Amino acid sequence: MPFDQRRWGTASFAALWISMSACIPTYMLASSLIGGGMNWWEAILTIFLGNLIVLVPMILNAHAGTLYGIPFPVYCRAAFGTHGANLPALLRALVACGWFGIQTWIGGDALFRILTLFAPGVAAGGATAFGITLPQFLCFLFFWGINMFVVYKGIDSIRLLLNIKAPLLIALGLLFLAWAYRHAGGFGPILSQPSAFDPGQPQAGKFWAYYGPALTGMIGFWATLSLNIPDFSRYARSQKDQIAGQALGLPLTMALYSFIGVAVTSATTIIYGTTIWNPIDVLTRFHQPAVLIVAMLAICVATLATNLAANVVSPANDFSHLSPRHISFRTGGLITGLVGIVIMPWKLLADPSGYIFTWLVGYSALLGPIGGILIADYFVCRHRQLNVADLYREDGEYRFQGGVSIVAVVALVLAVLPCLPGFIAQVSPAHAASVPGLFIYLYQYAWFVGFGIAFAVYLILRKIAPRG
Repeated sequence: MPFDQRRWGTASFAALWISMSACIPTYMLASSLIGGGMNWWEAILTIFLGNLIVLVPMILNAHAGTLYGIPFPVYCRAAFGTHGANLPALLRALVACGWFGIQTWIGGDALFRILTLFAPGVAAGGATAFGITLPQFLCFLFFWGINMFVVYKGIDSIRLLLNIKAPLLIALGLLFLAWAYRHAGGFGPILSQPSAFDPGQPQAGKFWAYYGPALTGMIGFWATLSLNIPDFSRYARSQKDQIAGQALGLPLTMALYSFIGVAVTSATTIIYGTTIWNPIDVLTRFHQPAVLIVAMLAICVATLATNLAANVVSPANDFSHLSPRHISFRTGGLITGLVGIVIMPWKLLADPSGYIFTWLVGYSALLGPIGGILIADYFVCRHRQLNVADLYREDGEYRFQGGVSIVAVVALVLAVLPCLPGFIAQVSPAHAASVPGLFIYLYQYAWFVGFGIAFAVYLILRKIAPRG
């Protein structure tokens, strides 16, 4: 991207993060910590700290995009090779497919709740082999179809949705907060709810055991964007703009919007006597059908915009990049949608534990090592010097071994392996007893472990085999 065509300043990057952060998964991120046992300030502090940490690789990886005007798949070629770059791009794309499925489930669930107002009997259906009822699955597929239709119409059709998405969800969040304030007796009772980890509470003394994976999950929340941020920073007018815009837009917005999730979730404990972490479940407790319908439709529109912008465009382009002659943007979008169904996102959102420990921490074990390799290569090995022309040539400086850097692949594999036993124990409790405690502990800090090992191993191997 030539400098004379770049238009993004500090305000543009701040607006990007405000728009991206104001979403239902952010609310659920905060509420899941309350559901897991934290009180309000512990949850907000964990989220804020996690976003401060992930801001560092975000800014570092954005540097190459701003300096050279290159997107993420091209940036990866310097470390992984001209063909090997498809590996990190594909891994990042698969995680985006998972997020697509999660966002689609949220929108489909909102439609299902509207349906139950007009046909209460549909809520009484038994679960299918997939773990949800047939009406729930059909609503999920219907909302999935809307997403695929917009993808088919092309990227320009997303712009209108993006223009209304952020203010719509911010307004809905503030109304939600006002409702909680009124019905729970003000912020005093809401913010005085004890933590389950406090003395005398059910999980007393277990805070630090929960805090580690919770912090890792907070970092994992934006681990995808911390990698493909060059897709956006290539439009920046300067390094100062991308650094200041991201620093102003990400941590504060996440903390502020998370406060809504924290406050409303704490309020549900007072109002209903039980902690409800899913905002859609809270909305179904409202007795005014008109309010419920308007709120659910607002969630659908906002979720659709977030899903298409954040979870379809990049993976569709990544899949297309694998074979440009055979996979178009539309076909890449369809692949994204199909993978989003296969992962069965309703199981990931069934409880806070699955959302944090299985999904967020799990994929951070893949993306953390990629971030470590990219930063080690760009800042330490190459001292921020790239041959842009050779990045686009198969027989240039970044060919390595047949277009693949064996050093980068080995570093990636070695960084992922220590967290694999812990992940297996998480998704298959029957095998948890056979996994040594050390690997369970390492998994709880998967992003940190993967990033650190990949960073160190890559530098060592690159020293031994400069062209490997």
